[in-house]
Amino acid sequence: MPKSFYLPVAALLGFLAAVVPNLNSARAEGKATRADIMPVDQIKRGMKGYGLTVFEGTTPEKFGVEVIDVLYNFQPQQELILIKTDHPRLDVAKVVAGMSGSPIYIDGKMIGAYAYGWTFGREPVAGVTPIRNMLDDLERPLPKQVDGIPFGTLPKPHQASRSSSEAQGKRTVTGSLYRGERGSYDVERHAKQLAEAKSKLVGSATESGVATLKPVATPLLMGGLTARSVNWAKDLLGPMGLEPLQAGGGGKGDPGAPKRFVAGGAVGIQLIRGDLSATGLGTVTRVEGDKLVAFGHPMMNSGVSNLPTAIGRILWFLASDMRSFKIGMPVREVGAMVNDRQASIVVSHSIEAPVIPVKFKVKGAPGAPVTDWNFEVAHEKFMTPAFIAVALGNAMQTTAAERQDVTWTVKSKLVTRDHGTILLEDQGVSVGGTPDEREFAESPLVKAAGAILNNPWEPTVLASAEVEIELRYEREILRLRGADLLDAEVDAGEPARVRLTLEPYTGKAITRVISIPLPRHLAGGTVNITLEPGYNVEYERAAPESLGELVRNLENQTYPAKSVVASFSSGNGAVSYKGRVAKNLPPGALDSIQPVTTSIAPDAFGTQVRRVFTLGQFMTGQDSVSVKIRPVLR
Repeated sequence: MPKSFYLPVAALLGFLAAVVPNLNSARAEGKATRADIMPVDQIKRGMKGYGLTVFEGTTPEKFGVEVIDVLYNFQPQQELILIKTDHPRLDVAKVVAGMSGSPIYIDGKMIGAYAYGWTFGREPVAGVTPIRNMLDDLERPLPKQVDGIPFGTLPKPHQASRSSSEAQGKRTVTGSLYRGERGSYDVERHAKQLAEAKSKLVGSATESGVATLKPVATPLLMGGLTARSVNWAKDLLGPMGLEPLQAGGGGKGDPGAPKRFVAGGAVGIQLIRGDLSATGLGTVTRVEGDKLVAFGHPMMNSGVSNLPTAIGRILWFLASDMRSFKIGMPVREVGAMVNDRQASIVVSHSIEAPVIPVKFKVKGAPGAPVTDWNFEVAHEKFMTPAFIAVALGNAMQTTAAERQDVTWTVKSKLVTRDHGTILLEDQGVSVGGTPDEREFAESPLVKAAGAILNNPWEPTVLASAEVEIELRYEREILRLRGADLLDAEVDAGEPARVRLTLEPYTGKAITRVISIPLPRHLAGGTVNITLEPGYNVEYERAAPESLGELVRNLENQTYPAKSVVASFSSGNGAVSYKGRVAKNLPPGALDSIQPVTTSIAPDAFGTQVRRVFTLGQFMTGQDSVSVKIRPVLR
């Protein structure tokens, strides 16, 4: 018989599962079993029971449920139990964000967690994740550490540094790792990558314009933030299934709050806490010993995690035609989220998750009621840089929002555990008002934090961050109105003279002539020269080959702020190797240095010649000119 007639075992099982629901149900039950849970194959249409969730305060209450039916093969190796709920508040609110994880019982046995719903649904119909899939997540073993931090041990700064070779192979890579060029980081690109990964797991909100069943959104209750900051947070986090809401959520603690989580109680994942706050709110499904499972779906599907959690208090169910949600706040810090999987999140009571203290100070804002901000950000590859950006932009707008021109200087200090303190500086000009929240996504501090946490060489820990921003509301800003060549052609080896027309915001335009030296070897060609502010031009550096090199590259990234930089291609070859750059190589040099016995070799490196000219003020705008160089006559 031809080999094509022999079906692989996996394909055969998949075929049988598709045509024999009972077999599929047996596969999907998972490995974990308990005497007080009901398997999916015993659940029948019309069965009635109850669920537990907190409607107000911290004590769970019952609501009625009736089974509609079971959806087989809803997720890989996972079924979905469709239910309709019965409660006066749910008759109004329908499906409620924040109820994710509410345990559902039939005949006194737990069947799973309230977890899925339809956007714009007009009936109180929800999907339940089977409890055995969640218990499988609960029983998954955890590594000894995540991203260099042992579970239950908080990071300490300035510990003895380990070499990259010692760290190789010990790194726990989670599902939130950024994919990009070594040493680079872009928080908005990172957000898109995570959103794409999660959409592949649970599907998008709509398909061909038709609403589809999806996880009940996790309300991210944000406190101390402006509406603009919350809107930006929605752009970053909304596609991941988090629903940022300007609904408070900081919490002041409550001595009378429960000291441990209970089934049906509110659980909050604290991403920011302090003067600013952001708490993802859901419901506990089941507590077993030190651990519990909740949500019934992933938060971000990031795998092994280490995020701070808290017991929550519910204030109100807010009904909405689009998506109803619970309003609440954390009232007692307890434990950490240690796993984020397809069927659930897992929380440990005893583990204390690391956080990064952030101090933010604004100078030059006379009369501002608040100039100092203190908060803590969760230590995580995406959440840390994302919420630093949101928090800094929010603090800036709250403290010093103006609609007049402003020059600003930002000095930041980022303390790492193994690589000392990184000093960063950023300067710039905002015409027409203080920097927008989104501009902080490009700040050196955000990029540095993201690049370090997502580095490909070794785990590292950020211990703290401090930011000081100084504002000057003044019009001492020059706009580059235009650039003109004084000579359309120059002799080889002679400089190009360029007249800059600089326009202040008051008074007449001024001119400045700069002389740009040009290499003799460019004779016979045309040189395109770009002119732009120094604070917009980064130094050319080789891609780092270790975390130590990355840290060195992070400091002094741009040219002097009060300068104009003229850039043009050198026309010569250059290579980068082991974090270093060799420039002005003769033709054919790269080919001659390529090794023949290894694939580790120098990389071609396109270099620019930079000429820096100091200005007394910040400049805005950019321009370019092209100059011809006469050939050398022999």
